Amino acid sequence: MRNDKHVGVVIPALNEEDAIGKVLADIPDWVDRVVVADNGSTDATADVARQAKAVVVHQAERGYGAACLMGLEQVQDMDIVVFLDGDYSDHPEEMAALVDPIADGTSDMVIGSRARGEAQAGALTPQQRFGNWLACFLMRLLWRTDYTDLGPFRAIDGAALRRLDMRDRNYGWTIEMQIKAALADLATREVPVSYRQRIGISKVSGTVKGSVMAGIKILATIARFALQEGLTPRAARK
Repeated sequence: MRNDKHVGVVIPALNEEDAIGKVLADIPDWVDRVVVADNGSTDATADVARQAKAVVVHQAERGYGAACLMGLEQVQDMDIVVFLDGDYSDHPEEMAALVDPIADGTSDMVIGSRARGEAQAGALTPQQRFGNWLACFLMRLLWRTDYTDLGPFRAIDGAALRRLDMRDRNYGWTIEMQIKAALADLATREVPVSYRQRIGISKVSGTVKGSVMAGIKILATIARFALQEGLTPRAARK
């Protein structure tokens, strides 16, 4: 519990047996529940997570969003929900910077921005940097947001998250959340976070196919929300 708020953490993971134990060891002890959503791992990810006392759920359908949605089922009673990756690229010990603005009532959602923080050399690929810049530029143009990153390390008020009715089951999860937060006029902010080279090979940025598919999905998600009837971009409403 943090400032009288129950905090749950959701970690989507696929073949992260070498990293997941380190991630779990660095999570602050005030977190009430940690859920590892195993996305069809063929290694010992689930076993390592259980040994570290995390709740493990299984989602056979491959997809970042699908894993997050499965994990969310275990934290529906939490006041604040935190998402982070299971590859040890994020710094769980920095979690208070994301949680505290929500716990004190000044924010509904806090994004850990790698662009505003310190990223280890080589931790963010050129395609990741460009993709993040382009997506944030388009959201700023359409919805007057001030995002600088689509970073996976983020915290959100539990009730606000339920209102967003998240649907994306793969690469569009983070940007769907940020667009819906803007459309719902949630109080959002970014805080700088550290970022290091992940343990193992990325399933997205580590392959040409993954990078291309993620880029297409992100742009398609922006286009869908910009054109969808009843969700007129903020820029057109002002």
